[in-house]
Amino acid sequence: MDKRREWRLCLKTAAIGGLLYSGIEILWRGRTHPSMFFVGGTCFELIGQIHRRVRAPFLVRCAVCAVAVTAVELVSGCILNRWLKLGVWDYSRKKFNIKGQVCLLYSVFWLALSAAALPIYALCRRRLSRARR
Repeated sequence: MDKRREWRLCLKTAAIGGLLYSGIEILWRGRTHPSMFFVGGTCFELIGQIHRRVRAPFLVRCAVCAVAVTAVELVSGCILNRWLKLGVWDYSRKKFNIKGQVCLLYSVFWLALSAAALPIYALCRRRLSRARR
């Protein structure tokens, strides 16, 4: 697959992931923020790429995904919440948090969510790849 086609495929799967994550967030906490479309989409694509490229047992890949998503959450939280002061989320009252932007509890959630995201990502990628042929 050429690089431009791969890039477009990644953008499309990221968009699907952004929509899915925004929907999950609305169900979980009753609201979302437009920035979560981009953060969620980035994480969805990252989860898919980790599962595609890392050769390790499934649970190890899920743990790698949880660390990666937590890192994206920390960086985006520092930008969105601390620097831009948008107040999208605040984990400062949760145990084992870092700067109120990430916490251990949600890192465990990201592990579980990455396990659930894999088959969805694979299905999206397969369907989008076939649509371009």
